[in-house]
Amino acid sequence: MITAIIVDDEEKSRVTLDSLVKKHCVNVEVCELCDSVDTALRAIDKHAPNLVFLDIEMPFNNGFTLLEKVKNPEFDVVFTTAYGHYAIQAIKSSAIDYLLKPVEVDELKLAVQKVEKRLNGSVDKLKNFEAFLSSVKSKSAKIAIPTFEGLQMINSDDIIKCSADESYTHISLTSGKKIIVSRLLKEYDELLSGLNFFRVHNSCLINLTHVVKYIKGEGGYVIMSDGESVEVSRRKKNELLNKLSYMLV
Repeated sequence: MITAIIVDDEEKSRVTLDSLVKKHCVNVEVCELCDSVDTALRAIDKHAPNLVFLDIEMPFNNGFTLLEKVKNPEFDVVFTTAYGHYAIQAIKSSAIDYLLKPVEVDELKLAVQKVEKRLNGSVDKLKNFEAFLSSVKSKSAKIAIPTFEGLQMINSDDIIKCSADESYTHISLTSGKKIIVSRLLKEYDELLSGLNFFRVHNSCLINLTHVVKYIKGEGGYVIMSDGESVEVSRRKKNELLNKLSYMLV
C-alpha cells in the first residue's frame, strides 16, 4: 500500500483529487489533506508518506518551498497545478510526475504506477526521468475561460491569439470560434507564460506554434495559422525572432 498526502490550498481541488485517488487508485491510502506548506510539513513528520501530491501555487509559500524545507525527503512527489510553465522547475526538483489540473484519470493512474515501480525497485531511474521529461514536453495547459454559461475548459494548443479590447480580451481558437471575456489581456499573458505564447505588442498575445510566416519591416508582422496578420512592435522584434529561431532547433 502506498501512503500519501495531498497538499493544495483550494479545498475543492483537495477533495476532488482525494476522490479520484480513492476511486481509481485502490493501492493508495491518502492519510491527510493539507491546505498549506506548514500543515504539510506536520503531516510528513506524522505519517512519513511514500507520496506527496503537491500543488505549486499556494499563498505565502509554494510547493517548491516545501521541498526546500524537508531535509533528505524519502517520499516521491507528483506536482499538481493549473500552470504548465512550472514543468522545468518541477523536473529540477526531481518530481516523479507532473499533473495539470483538471487532473485526468489516466494520467493519475500512470503517475501512481511510477511511484509503485520505484518503491518495488523495478524502475530504471534514467529511463523514468526521460519518460517524465517527454511527457512534460508533450503537455499543454488547460485553462478555464469564463463565459455567460459558466466556465469553458480550453487547451492552450487550441488558442491562436489573444487580443486586447479595452477591458476585454478576444480569444481566437483553431476551430474558428472567437470568445470575448471581460478580463484584461495581462491576465492571460501571465496565465499562458512559458507555454510558447509571446506578447508581440501591448494589444496582442500570440501562440508561437501557430506562426506561419514572419514578414520583415520596422517591427514586421506575423501571419498566423488562421490567415490573419498580427503587427509586431519594433522593441519586440528581436526577442520574437530569437524565440522563433529557438523553436526551430
